[in-house]
Amino acid sequence: DKNSDNSNSAQWTGCVTAIAASMLQTNMVDTVVCIATNNEGDWTQPEPILARSVKDVMRGRGVKPALAPSLKVLDAIRTDPSIRRLLFCGVGCAVQAFRAIQHELGLEEVYVLGTNCADNSPTPKAAREFIQKGMKIDNSQKVRGYEFMQDFRVHVKIDDGDGNVSYVKKPYFTLPGSIAEPSIAPSCLACFDYTNGLADVVVGYMGAPLEGEMDKSYQTLAIRNAKGESMVQAATDQNLLQLGNIAMGSGASHEKFASTTVSSDSIILALTGGDVKEEGVPQWIGEALAFILTSAGPKGLNFARYSIDYHILRNYLHVLDSWGEERIIKDSPIPTYAMNIVQ
Repeated sequence: DKNSDNSNSAQWTGCVTAIAASMLQTNMVDTVVCIATNNEGDWTQPEPILARSVKDVMRGRGVKPALAPSLKVLDAIRTDPSIRRLLFCGVGCAVQAFRAIQHELGLEEVYVLGTNCADNSPTPKAAREFIQKGMKIDNSQKVRGYEFMQDFRVHVKIDDGDGNVSYVKKPYFTLPGSIAEPSIAPSCLACFDYTNGLADVVVGYMGAPLEGEMDKSYQTLAIRNAKGESMVQAATDQNLLQLGNIAMGSGASHEKFASTTVSSDSIILALTGGDVKEEGVPQWIGEALAFILTSAGPKGLNFARYSIDYHILRNYLHVLDSWGEERIIKDSPIPTYAMNIVQ
């Protein structure tokens, strides 16, 4: 699905922004919780805000790659009698925490708009260092965001300051092996909610075909219930969202790809005493690998399934190493659906 307005400065095509803005415009909600950048406008510095206008919502455009204090605004919500109908936007960990306490906020209506999420940086500094050390992009370039894409490359979005956007793309395999561990928050290595299962509707890119750059490609909408349907309908009625076809999967078996990826993952190699290479493969080899895997590997929903399985397998091994099998059996920290994939 695409935002027909193609909102400027959005990470993708502005689907999340379109849904949030339309819900304010149609008075479905009076307030939106979203993540903006701090007062300095640093794209790596997330700051939750209470958006009461479309202009406020626009401050939340673009992905912030570090852990965000999404629940920081809860006291302000609870003590403000003008907030009756709320839209909460967030990744899985924030949504789980919000759902656990939403009944204490005294709201008349609550909607939750989620995004898919796999790995976040533990701090803004770690996100910047991934760009500098992993992608070899210096501070002089104005980075707007990055994603690990379906073509097995990291895409970094760069703004030249005059509104012109370009992309630096680097195959996963060329990244330094040592960059993964400091770039991923420990909490993300114990997360099994890539799909953001408690949101009413979830926006993500993994299950969609990759067509050109990220600001021109389709996204996938997972609509879970009647509330989610009404949220999407509000955006389409306002001509802010254009719906495409039902998402489909094709290509190679996602199970085999997931197992192979885990076996070569630098974090897992470190856990098992394997050799973590400081440097990635040469650029030309990385490009060849990315081309072959994109051509022969899982596509569409199968790529999404591959990504989910890979992260669940990797995180299971991390939790097993950190907690031990006895504690896992006793405390059951891993959801049943995740254990079904592991088994």
